[in-house]
Amino acid sequence: MEQDEHDFETFYRARTPALLRTAYLLTGDRHLAEDLVQDALARTHRAWRKLREGGNPEAYARQVMYNLQVSRWRRKGVPEALPGELPERRDGRDQAGDTANRLALRQALLTLPARQRAALVLRYFEDRSEAEAAELLGCRVGTLKSHLSRGLGALRKVLPDLATEGMIP
Repeated sequence: MEQDEHDFETFYRARTPALLRTAYLLTGDRHLAEDLVQDALARTHRAWRKLREGGNPEAYARQVMYNLQVSRWRRKGVPEALPGELPERRDGRDQAGDTANRLALRQALLTLPARQRAALVLRYFEDRSEAEAAELLGCRVGTLKSHLSRGLGALRKVLPDLATEGMIP
């Protein structure tokens, strides 16, 4: 039992930052992302013995995260609120241009419908295949392609400079 707790704590410390980045891209809000990761890690902890014996805990946590977010989108009467600003990194490098591009891209992503944004995150940030992304979003591959096409088209229209720089596929 103690070894399980130690193993989970090691997993938690190592993978939480990556899970938070993905959750932030899915939700568009730091606080919602933290809640999403917390819920996913709690469920991962409950299934830890099975995962430790032969599963992939990070894949499980990400799957839980995607499923929880899709469920939140489907709830009626829960408006999506995306307040806040993207936090600046403080590692001493000059990132003014990168920061301006990230902020512009973030603002543009927030204008997209939630399904299009999720499709873009899964396909291009998480580097999932079309089949995997469609399965995670609970839709067909053709629907996913439509979301991707519309989302990329909207981003290219709003941010033509980033599209020509290759930041938008």
